[in-house]
Amino acid sequence: MERTGAAAIIIGNEVLTAKVKDENGPHLIQRLRELGIPLVSVETILDDVDAIVDAVSRARRKARYVFTSGGIGPTHDDVTVRAVALALGRPVVRLPEMVSAIQARAGTSPVTPESLRLADAPEGAVLLAQPGMWFPVLTVGDMFLLPGVPQLFRLQLETVLSRLSGTPVHLVNLYFNLGESALAAVLDRVALDMPHVAIGSYPVFDAAMDYRVKVTVEAPERAHVDDAVGRLLAGFPADSLVRRE
Repeated sequence: MERTGAAAIIIGNEVLTAKVKDENGPHLIQRLRELGIPLVSVETILDDVDAIVDAVSRARRKARYVFTSGGIGPTHDDVTVRAVALALGRPVVRLPEMVSAIQARAGTSPVTPESLRLADAPEGAVLLAQPGMWFPVLTVGDMFLLPGVPQLFRLQLETVLSRLSGTPVHLVNLYFNLGESALAAVLDRVALDMPHVAIGSYPVFDAAMDYRVKVTVEAPERAHVDDAVGRLLAGFPADSLVRRE
């Protein structure tokens, strides 16, 4: 299977136990969407080495880029670096440039063994300088190991995304006053005829809304979107369309 797009792994017991609400996953989804890099999966897992190894291995089989969030600090539950190294079949090494950065940041204060854990990385890792931060982005291959703290995650994500490119999609939203059952046959036909266009159908059950179903039509080529929209609208009564966005 061809490895395309990106996969995300959100790591943290705190997310799965509702101590912390995940902000990084939704933000990553939005930014990848804006850049035009398709996201093939988002998985949330525990701070557990075996779970991370399994998730990383599966993500790398299907996605070109893999983003992780969380578990790269100096405490006992920060096991992402070790797990990623295991998944890649590489040893964990201590990066001299990170040791120097940690010592410089400490100044005259003693450097503890725990703080030096921040210098550990899978063998072959590359550090991307992070403007405005002393701690760089840790990358290995096409994997990007980002922090779990949302503010830091967002800053480091932008450093990564500035080095990637995608193909933004064109999107048209159609709002209908018909139910999905009345739309299904036409949706099926157009989707079958145009597999290169993504067509989604999303019903609402709120009487206060002015529509019953939102249909999305998207593709990298604007002409393909316009063609699909035209085919859809031709199949429905003219007064069934509430609005188009």
